[in-house]
Amino acid sequence: MDYSHEPHGMFFMIDNKSFYASVESVERGLNPLKSVIVVMSEADNTGSGLVLAASPMAKKLFGISNVSRQYEVPRDPRILVVPPRMNLYIQKNLAINKIFREYVADADLFPYSIDESILDMTKSWRLFGRTPEEVARKIQLRIRHELGLYTTVGIGENPVQAKLALDLQAKHDRELIGRLTYETVPQYIWPITQLTKVWSIGHRTAAHLQRLGIHSMGELAHVNPYELQQTMGLMGVQLFALAWGIDRSHFTQVRPPKEKSWSNSQVLPRDYRVQSEIELVLREIGLQTTARMRHHQQQTSCISLYVGFAWDGQADDGRSGLHHSRRIDPTDNAQTIIRELVTLFREIWDGQPVRNLGVGLSRLSPSGRLQLDLFQDPQRQIKDDKFDRVIDELRDRFGKTAVIPASSLLKGGTMLRRAALVGGHNGGNSFD
Repeated sequence: MDYSHEPHGMFFMIDNKSFYASVESVERGLNPLKSVIVVMSEADNTGSGLVLAASPMAKKLFGISNVSRQYEVPRDPRILVVPPRMNLYIQKNLAINKIFREYVADADLFPYSIDESILDMTKSWRLFGRTPEEVARKIQLRIRHELGLYTTVGIGENPVQAKLALDLQAKHDRELIGRLTYETVPQYIWPITQLTKVWSIGHRTAAHLQRLGIHSMGELAHVNPYELQQTMGLMGVQLFALAWGIDRSHFTQVRPPKEKSWSNSQVLPRDYRVQSEIELVLREIGLQTTARMRHHQQQTSCISLYVGFAWDGQADDGRSGLHHSRRIDPTDNAQTIIRELVTLFREIWDGQPVRNLGVGLSRLSPSGRLQLDLFQDPQRQIKDDKFDRVIDELRDRFGKTAVIPASSLLKGGTMLRRAALVGGHNGGNSFD
């Protein structure tokens, strides 16, 4: 492979090790690498809570992962289970990125998630050390001394190399630092046979590659790329480039989405089996999504509904949920959209217990003057439109819970509870 025309920069991918659990450990005066702590969302008597983060020692001693369920966590007095505090994690993330800004310009810092950031150090790393590894170590020590948190750093000549170095080397290195270059990709990447360990390769993609006779990253690097493209499309091209450590992306080039849409979804606090309760939450989600769309002076002509089944509620054909869309006359009226959503739900739902609900609004257009429906009472339509806009004004001024439907106070309603959440989780700052 001729790498002479590929980008040759210096990128750091920095990950906060077991971020939520580490923050909780530090807040309690514990060492993040030695504490046995689990951050649990929605813990309840049904055992359906979800592990959001587990400390390294909790993973090592008890095999707890970040996708474990509450009932899978052993009842052991050594394990400290705590609720999430999203506001606190956001504050720590901002503090960490403030440190990063001392090493790169704002334009060269790219937050990847709440616990990962990409730093384009191409122009600045030589200001802080003799080698990239030395600079990475300085950043690690700053975060460790000022915030008490451990970080892992992947270093590469492009972002994908930095990500691979982070996942495959740094997390297993004594100094928590890994580095990849174009020249070392064959040495460190090609021997990998467990393809799902490699970033962007999931179980289905790995199975597809294995059906093609590709069982290692080295074999992936030496297939005919044109045949791989014919078989897997654009994904095949991207996988071939991944195997060679090639990444030509430019983070500063922001591409707008081809088609804007509005969506909202939520994981229910328990399995919902009663139709009236499911429809209540569906109405709440519909209200919230429509309000967001209307805030941007838009209307929709296509609604989408996702219904995710509970673990024990898979359909007879093995499906874990339902997803359907329907074209409607352009509207931004909440009651009209909710009516269509409920009608669609009743048509596709067959009694399965529900754990996830999602609503999407697409095929958007500007919402100018009110378009009356000839088959409905015009005065009623005008009143509904005015009502929606008054409610929007009240919520914009006094908050999302200034006006709520009375039905949200019934059993199964989630609007009030979710209004206090941050990122879908508890945002409190106390040891509750």
